[in-house]
Amino acid sequence: MTDPQREAALRDASVPTLLMCLAQITQDPKWLQDPFRPKRDISIFAESSGGLSPEAQQTVRDAVSTLLDELAHGARALPPLPSDEAMAAMMSWCLGEPLPPEYVPMAMEEMGLRDRRLGWRADPQPERLKRFKVLVIGAGFSGLCAAFRLQQMGIAFEVIEKNADVGGTWLENHYPEAGVDTPNHFYSYSFAPNLGWTSNYAKRGEVWDYQRRVVADLDLRRHIEFGVEADAMTWHEDRQQWAVSTRQADGSVRKRWVDAVITAVGQLNRPKLASIPGLAGFTGQSWHSAQWRHDVPLVGKKVAIIGTGASSMQFLRTVASQAAQVTVFQRSPQWARPPQDYHGSVSVQARWLLENVPHYYAWYRFGLMWRFGDGLLPTVRRDPNWPHPERAMNHRNDSQRRQLTAHLQEQLADRPDLVAKCLPSYPPYGKRILIDNGWYQTLKQPHVELVTEAVDHVDGSEIVDANGGRHHVDVILLATGFEPGKMLWPIDIRGRSGTPLQQVWGADNPKAHLGITVPDYPNLFVLTGPNTGLAHGGSLIFVTECQVRYVTAMLREMLENGLGSVEVKQPVHDDYNQRVDAEHADLVWTHPGMRNWYRNDQGRVFSPMPWRLVDYWRMTERPDLAEFDTAPAV
Repeated sequence: MTDPQREAALRDASVPTLLMCLAQITQDPKWLQDPFRPKRDISIFAESSGGLSPEAQQTVRDAVSTLLDELAHGARALPPLPSDEAMAAMMSWCLGEPLPPEYVPMAMEEMGLRDRRLGWRADPQPERLKRFKVLVIGAGFSGLCAAFRLQQMGIAFEVIEKNADVGGTWLENHYPEAGVDTPNHFYSYSFAPNLGWTSNYAKRGEVWDYQRRVVADLDLRRHIEFGVEADAMTWHEDRQQWAVSTRQADGSVRKRWVDAVITAVGQLNRPKLASIPGLAGFTGQSWHSAQWRHDVPLVGKKVAIIGTGASSMQFLRTVASQAAQVTVFQRSPQWARPPQDYHGSVSVQARWLLENVPHYYAWYRFGLMWRFGDGLLPTVRRDPNWPHPERAMNHRNDSQRRQLTAHLQEQLADRPDLVAKCLPSYPPYGKRILIDNGWYQTLKQPHVELVTEAVDHVDGSEIVDANGGRHHVDVILLATGFEPGKMLWPIDIRGRSGTPLQQVWGADNPKAHLGITVPDYPNLFVLTGPNTGLAHGGSLIFVTECQVRYVTAMLREMLENGLGSVEVKQPVHDDYNQRVDAEHADLVWTHPGMRNWYRNDQGRVFSPMPWRLVDYWRMTERPDLAEFDTAPAV
């Protein structure tokens, strides 16, 4: 970049982020003093000036420009990382508020300044390491993370994937406008930064490209067998191994013997196909959003959309731009926040900063981690003294409600009928919070109708609602979500006692210690398991990295200590889940004013995590072998 181009990039930069780069590299305390104090800003994408005066902003830009010249000409070198105490002071200064000290080591990992990888503390027995083998089921974000860490440790493993390529959710969900609702620079591996995202909220294609690039860069594809699905797993105590039956791409069945299994199949991998009477006899075309039919044109068609969740909110405006008529069937309204930078692109100048200013990416990611992470959790906790529990959990949650309501009313100012249909009665975050992808504006179009009566049945080419209304349609799009309660289904998993795991969990009540391990099922580790989803904010990839470190630490314990099996103790498992349930009792997802897919039929919250990110990071940082029944290797 020429100097004028660099100046343009610095002009567009986040001044607090530049400020932290200066403080870290120069170690000059003046950058953590007035007049360079950023203001507190809780927005997802912070205001770039940081509240500094124009003069102070320019001083920071000029200093960074000089610093880049010094680094380029060898007049300055990058210093070692600051101490935790110094980092805590810098992070607090950057945020404009005190950062709890327990966040510092976690944040440094997320910033890529510390590696989460594990090394060996003692050399494992060579023969044991040579014979030990791990099977990873699934090649989405979680499975690829596990594969990379196992590869780093030199533990033999193979990955099986039911699809023809890597990607998991991002391979399967290719409906129009499918994309992330967590900023990309946070929704990515800490060990594989992508400095070239073209938007803050990338669409599906760019996320999938990132996954495939990671696989290529880390040389993981050679470990993956595609078109293979696990059918059954049985623990054999005499061998201390799992016998895993897999259905191969050619239809044949193969038995694999492995010492440990890591499931990485996700919670949202099995589409929920609505049990609508008469749907099988529908005379038109129908499909689930996760099984999109790009070969069926929607131009000029009468299209019905059943469901108003995340996928529906993303693809509605595209469908409406093509179809002659769209009828949306809504079970209950959803809260949607303003799009902010949802449709914005990452400028050339911003990408230059990420690529060329040392530590700029790390500090930019830190800001997203803080704003998109634990800051929201207190707003969804019940305040027993709050006088309006029917509409909000506390005064901050009520403030969120007012903001979201104002956005909805602004968008639908000329349609009071739609305001009445679209305004939720339950507290914000009671269901997954969505981003308004032109949803309200699309509902106002003359050829779009929002129906709040339930779908009763399908009669030939018509959908009949609960009031007897008939809606003639050519295409039915099922935005009906997935089967999160049927975790690990349909794999038949039988542990030490021979009891099927699905019998233990029932139809929709999965439980695991830390969401990872289950009594009676030795050497089985579940990624993205029960109560590990994020409903208050954060990145699921962060949770995955925490879980993978925990799992690889357990495998290290086994190999270094000559253990053949590890099985979490029942009291440890039960105590953990009692604490999970007690914590959820005070959070919004147990609010009686709505239904959500986070709860099972008995009302228990089985999917989201109730903890702060930093709490779960600490819980999974290093396993306690005393919590497990262990047996020496045979």
